[in-house]
Amino acid sequence: MAERSTAAVDVADNSGDEPLTAEADQATADGVADTDHDKAQGSSRMQRPGARPSPPELHSGHKLARRYRLEECLTRLDGFSSWRAVDEKLRRAVGVHVLPADHPRARSVLAAARSSALLGDPRFVQVLDAVEENDLVYVVHEWLPDAVELTALLSTGPLEPHAAYQLVSQVASAMAAAHREGLAHLRLNPNAVLRTSSGQWRIRGLAVNAALRGASSDTPQRSDTEAIGALLYAALTQRWPYESDAYGLTGLPKDIGLVAPDQVRAGIHRGLSELAMRALANDGATASRHESACTTPEELVKAIGEMPRIRPPETAFAAPPEYPSTAYQQGAYGRTAPHLGAAHSVPAPPPPLQSRTGKILKWAVSALLIAALGLGSWQLADALMDRGGKATKDGRTQTRDGSGKDDKQPKPLRPLSIQDAQEYVASGDAQAPGAVANTYDGDSSTYWRTKRYNSGPALAPYKPGVGIVYDLGAAGTVSKATIGLRYAGDHTTVHLYATDSLNPSTGIDGMREIGTTTTQGSSVSVKAAKPVTTRYVLLWITDVPMAPGDGYSGPGYKQAVTDVKFEG
Repeated sequence: MAERSTAAVDVADNSGDEPLTAEADQATADGVADTDHDKAQGSSRMQRPGARPSPPELHSGHKLARRYRLEECLTRLDGFSSWRAVDEKLRRAVGVHVLPADHPRARSVLAAARSSALLGDPRFVQVLDAVEENDLVYVVHEWLPDAVELTALLSTGPLEPHAAYQLVSQVASAMAAAHREGLAHLRLNPNAVLRTSSGQWRIRGLAVNAALRGASSDTPQRSDTEAIGALLYAALTQRWPYESDAYGLTGLPKDIGLVAPDQVRAGIHRGLSELAMRALANDGATASRHESACTTPEELVKAIGEMPRIRPPETAFAAPPEYPSTAYQQGAYGRTAPHLGAAHSVPAPPPPLQSRTGKILKWAVSALLIAALGLGSWQLADALMDRGGKATKDGRTQTRDGSGKDDKQPKPLRPLSIQDAQEYVASGDAQAPGAVANTYDGDSSTYWRTKRYNSGPALAPYKPGVGIVYDLGAAGTVSKATIGLRYAGDHTTVHLYATDSLNPSTGIDGMREIGTTTTQGSSVSVKAAKPVTTRYVLLWITDVPMAPGDGYSGPGYKQAVTDVKFEG
């Protein structure tokens, strides 16, 4: 189910042709279009002199560009079709949208696909190819067999608060980056949002889905922001925030209007409920507490950043089962085991060393023990007298009362709790602001990763460095930091700086350095030469190792932080 759900871009529903209140249509069960209408169009083309010949009929096994072999038709609608295919050159599964070159939307689909491919943001399902060939236009995109649609996740129930928080945070951050490049989605719905096996959220169909269905908007940022609010609302309540049912979700009761999620279902996180209302505030709906509506993804990202961080749920460990005693009984091998509960007696072993030789041996051992004990006591008393009775030149005896500096032990370090964090950008673009919380969520499988660079290990001159500012909740002494790294190799350099806020008012030169270290391993400890008192600590990385491609990041100079812990 997961593989099929992630193959084709969600273009078969009708929710993007009208506002989000419209119900999602389903593709035809047999995948067949209106053949009579197609035949009429085909015959009229044949009758016109100089008309473009009709494109070849596609079927399983058909090859595009002698490379992409079509395997299964997933959608056939509005003159285009979507397929699961195989890239025979790279031996990997891909998804393909195909439409005739003379389709009225062919030019806009090509333009949208090429613009989306240029974005290159790993938070979006990537466009791999966009070609016009042999009277066909086709767009090739990533296939994610390990990802699951939000629609499928919500079919079993609403998301828990931390998962909903990660959803809205990552999707809003990705769409804000897309709008900064002039790209809009316009068909953002539960079918277009996927969660991978690593817990990351991916968005498919950026710009392409809207072009395929001819969707447009005079206020694209407002439309995408409202769509994100609808996703959050559905994740919290398992209900679609409009009167019509859609995407397998039940709509709200008619004639009552839009109500806050925490009024639909008990126990919903209040902050997330208010955030959903602020994104959905439109057409008469208002946000709770009279807060201003979020009209752009950028404003939504800012509102999320002002919320207290939602921690992941505690992992519950089951008590180990009680195991029966496996004590070995001497001489029991080969005997029939007695029935449980039956009374049985174990014969007492004979008393040891009852012979003449045994008695002599016992007396000899006893004598040796007494002699050793006496000699040890005499040596101990002599040593104590020598230590306590040394006299000075004037005849006075020196004693030690334990108050000297040599007897003072260092205080043990205690862990410092991280309350919040934010990516610090000294210049250029951010690395992965939506994944900052992964560095202190207690889960070593999640991480915040830098972008990939072509040369290294030093990030300069591309960037002076990359990093994260951590809020410890209150000013305290910082003595040590332990950082888990995803990639080992030559080499990673980490600095710690004390700063004044999550948004430092000075550059690196104006901050106080706590410590620095370089490693080739997958973890590093930075110790302060002298403990520093601060509330905000900047983790600053200036050198990263060469790392192989993994997940959705290619090979290059990069690093990822999995866990950060402070002690003081």
